[in-house]
Amino acid sequence: MFELKTLFLFLATALAEIVGCYLPYLWLKQDGSAWLLVPAAASLALFAWLLTLHPTDAGRTYAAYGGVYVFVAVLWLWAIDGVRPTAWDMAGSLLALAGMAIIMFGPRHA
Repeated sequence: MFELKTLFLFLATALAEIVGCYLPYLWLKQDGSAWLLVPAAASLALFAWLLTLHPTDAGRTYAAYGGVYVFVAVLWLWAIDGVRPTAWDMAGSLLALAGMAIIMFGPRHA
């Protein structure tokens, strides 16, 4: 159960970060409203708070989170940007997830 909870927490963290960065992108690159910066800031604050909920040391959390971020960004590419990921995109994101699993769930020797 720890593994599933950790994975869902990472997914929520990645989504908060991507939304927090995507909204300013819409403002700057797609002529969106500057008001997009308000929910972007809230989303980035949520992202920072979610990182504090992870049950391990900060460095390990950040390293493992990177793998989940890669995976969620490829899903975002498909779901939001409407660009179907290539086999290479999927292979890379699955490899990144495997790296996250090794970092987070590998045995620890005290």
